[in-house]
Amino acid sequence: MKTKLLYVEDEPFLGKIVKESLESRDFEVRMVADGAKVMAEYHLFQPEICVLDVMLPNRDGFSIGKEINEIRPGLPIIFLTAKTQTEDLLEGFRSGGNDYIRKPFSMEELIVRIDNLLSISRSQRANKKLDESVEIIPIGRYRFHPKKYELSLGGESRKLSHRESQLLHILLAHKSRTVERQLILKSVWGDDSFFNSRNLDVYITRLRGYLKADPEVKIITLKGVGYHFQVGNS
Repeated sequence: MKTKLLYVEDEPFLGKIVKESLESRDFEVRMVADGAKVMAEYHLFQPEICVLDVMLPNRDGFSIGKEINEIRPGLPIIFLTAKTQTEDLLEGFRSGGNDYIRKPFSMEELIVRIDNLLSISRSQRANKKLDESVEIIPIGRYRFHPKKYELSLGGESRKLSHRESQLLHILLAHKSRTVERQLILKSVWGDDSFFNSRNLDVYITRLRGYLKADPEVKIITLKGVGYHFQVGNS
């Protein structure tokens, strides 16, 4: 199934190029040129991600992003703008934006950022669904209690921090598959800075220590890529 993307752009030539490029990458694109018509289209289309130009006729992209975020918190939003001031960037994030691309931009950059936000959004939804639907999750000989932030083995339990629990959620959601470092960093810390990357290394080491009593549970490092979470032969 194609990913539904709402694209708001009032420059016809640029809009046509971007729309066709996105459609060639298996996106279903609904394009709107008038800021006043965006919300009606949003309700009809129900997109998985929005790419919004900031300078639009009749209504600006920031106010549109803010309204969308109020209706559906967590929906990925990327702002496109020719503005370069830091205050403009901060306004974009305050309006519910997850990313901000300055014009002119390359299609490859836009695609990478869209794919990254979609991966993060889907991972967060999977974690939330797991948290809401399951009281206890078996991990080999261990039992993970997501609502209590607890990891237990036999009669002993260990309290996990919020971030330790988030990280374990992500590994479980990608069990027996590779999960990229960048996805984890964006999901847990909000950015992939060097400082947070080092924090991730520390948290992975901690989780390995917590799970070491069961040799069938492994967090395998794929250097330069991410991690592979394996439980038994799964």
